[in-house]
Amino acid sequence: MENGREVLVIGESRYFGKRLIRRLLSAGDRVTVLNRGSSAPPAGAAHLVADRDDEDALRRALGSRSFDTVVDQVCYTPRQAAVARRVFSGRTGRYVLTSTVEVYEYEDSPAPVPESAVDPRTVTVDLELPWDEPAFRDARYGEGKRQAEAVLTGDPALPCAAVRVAHVLGGEDDFTGRLAHYTDRVRAGAPIAVPVVNRPATYIHVEEIADFLAWTVGETFTGPVNAASHGTLDTEELCAAVAAQVPGGRVELRGVEVGEVSPLSFARSYGMDNSRATRLGFTFGDVWQWLPKAVAETLGKGD
Repeated sequence: MENGREVLVIGESRYFGKRLIRRLLSAGDRVTVLNRGSSAPPAGAAHLVADRDDEDALRRALGSRSFDTVVDQVCYTPRQAAVARRVFSGRTGRYVLTSTVEVYEYEDSPAPVPESAVDPRTVTVDLELPWDEPAFRDARYGEGKRQAEAVLTGDPALPCAAVRVAHVLGGEDDFTGRLAHYTDRVRAGAPIAVPVVNRPATYIHVEEIADFLAWTVGETFTGPVNAASHGTLDTEELCAAVAAQVPGGRVELRGVEVGEVSPLSFARSYGMDNSRATRLGFTFGDVWQWLPKAVAETLGKGD
């Protein structure tokens, strides 16, 4: 595809969002970032300020602009998706929703889960739930994303791809603190709470998901697609990778029957099948190849 596309990125201009924007700019695309003004986009991108939940404000900010592709990084609920569908139908050639592995929260399978396990065309949408309440929305993150996918699926005026992102690791700017949770405890030899039965999950490096989203912008496929590196990790393997780079560090896993456990430790499998993306032409790395780099970045030893 020729460069020089008009691309709108809604939301995050930090972590993998800023990496995506820089890749698009480097490819020669004309990038516009829309957010509430809390952070400026990388140099070279245009900036629009609006609350994406306010439909009138969103329309005013966009004016008569149209785009080849919209990448929505911050659509968490079916209400937000409904606003997007009304505003962007007929205004963009393709809509890319950043979704999540959490849509599979009820799919406990030892085998990697394909996209067909959660078909957005069969998901029930309930716009009357209190989606505007942060506590409700946060507690139903996977459900909100499932319903958002459902709202955005099947509209011929808004072709949509939903990128179901695996758990993201790496980068000195990882604001989630999830991998740092383990580096801190391994350094201190502190107990690490995990489920008694600890299951593996799929992951993706921050640079790889930025690569994947940038590649997706240039493609034409629609529907859900899993984005995950090859291979899985359980908590013990993750901790072993940390301990390998922490001299004198000690791993003490403590099984918890009931109560809070460490981030990225799961009582059910969280593996995604990435074969659809592979068939479409994207080449994923292996989690074991980049995991040492991700640990080094979290420890402040990255290049």
